Amino acid sequence: MDESYFLGIDIGTQGARVVLVSATGELVDSAEEVFPLGDTSRQEQPPLQWWEVCRTLLTSLAASASKSIDLRSVKAVAVTSTSGTVIPLDMQMAPLHNAIMYSDPRSADEGKLCRSLALQFSADGYTGFNASSGLSKMVWFTRAYPEAANRIRHWVHAADFIAGKLCGRWGVTDFTNALKSGVDLRTGQWPEWISEHLPIQRSWLPVVMASGAPLGKLLPEVASATGLPESVMVVTGMTDGCASQLASGAVNLGDWNTTIGTTLVIKGVTREPVNDAEGRLYSHRHPDGYWMPGGASNTGADWVTRDFADALDVLESEAAKRIPTGVFAWPLLKEGERFPFIAPHARGFSPEAAERSIRFAANMEGVAYIERYAYELIESLSGEKVATVYTAGGGSKSDTWLRIRANVLNRPLIRMKHVSGAVGAAILAASRTHFKSVSEATAAMTIAEEKVVPDPALGQAYDRYYRQFVEILIEKNYIK
Repeated sequence: MDESYFLGIDIGTQGARVVLVSATGELVDSAEEVFPLGDTSRQEQPPLQWWEVCRTLLTSLAASASKSIDLRSVKAVAVTSTSGTVIPLDMQMAPLHNAIMYSDPRSADEGKLCRSLALQFSADGYTGFNASSGLSKMVWFTRAYPEAANRIRHWVHAADFIAGKLCGRWGVTDFTNALKSGVDLRTGQWPEWISEHLPIQRSWLPVVMASGAPLGKLLPEVASATGLPESVMVVTGMTDGCASQLASGAVNLGDWNTTIGTTLVIKGVTREPVNDAEGRLYSHRHPDGYWMPGGASNTGADWVTRDFADALDVLESEAAKRIPTGVFAWPLLKEGERFPFIAPHARGFSPEAAERSIRFAANMEGVAYIERYAYELIESLSGEKVATVYTAGGGSKSDTWLRIRANVLNRPLIRMKHVSGAVGAAILAASRTHFKSVSEATAAMTIAEEKVVPDPALGQAYDRYYRQFVEILIEKNYIK
């Protein structure tokens, strides 16, 4: 029996979570804590507070897990966190300023500048800079705090900061975190235009490595404080979205994952990066050398909570009897769509005259139609086939919705048992310390919970309704 275990740490906007996962995918233990948030927490947060919470959680988890396993079997740890959150460090690797959060809108003008320069000098690379990008925030900080900027030694991302506190190695990041800070993913180097045309010194920018690369073992003082062995290896981290993709199982060529939470997020694996002139999709670098394209829609499952939360069980049962409905809805709660098409003027629509269970089912169908449109776009842009679709998020817990989606997509849907970012981080921790690759680690450490296969007759009906849905979008001038 394989008795190796791996730690995954997820530093989110509202709190932190730590999990311990076996090499066979068993969730052995977990611990989590909510951050004390204030009015400005979506703009800035104190990274040392993250570290204190993280250390407390590791201590708690180690004490709990030691009752059932030998802690000497804990082999490695990886950290995942929000994409675009950055921290300036001084010469002593202490924060010069609070972490500037991905959700901080103050760098909007800098985002426009970065996008303009990227289009001018690196049009075949990542150009989707905006207020949520790490590079935009670095530029904003140097403009807003010039004296502090003179004392910068390194810019780090949130996951890099926790990894540095764990093992004492600084000035290193991974490809997924570095994407929105401007790195050239093909070469792994920082483009010259960043330091030549922006107030960014090249020496501030970290060395970029593949996610899962070993960095160093736990610092003795960290091991002593937490009760974990000093032999635990710390590896380079990954953004939360990419870590969740690992946990979903979608890591091999042709694999894709749809996560339906507040929004609908699609990520997958292709042999080559997907170049989308309209910016609907962008590609991360896969730790095994492939590419991980993805996009996020404004359509999701937020409508469920707003309009149907009071009677979900009844509506779920009724909807199962009413599909396919033959009526059309698009539950877009706010104006504008960004993926799989860009339509700032778009507005959702609903069959208001229909009874409630029909509207509920039609909304689920509408999201599935958007999902299918996204996969058709992906195949068109990539020239590669979508082979397998995995699914996660709150929307994947509905059996009726899974059935609708499998038939609209005309593909089997696979739902995994543990799909959190923290579990993805644990898989990443094992990928190059215990296994030979992310693909091998994911195959060993993910457990399929359910597989839904399409029904030919229902699929034919949904194929016809999908095409009518697309015609409605064309008539409304949302797509061409």
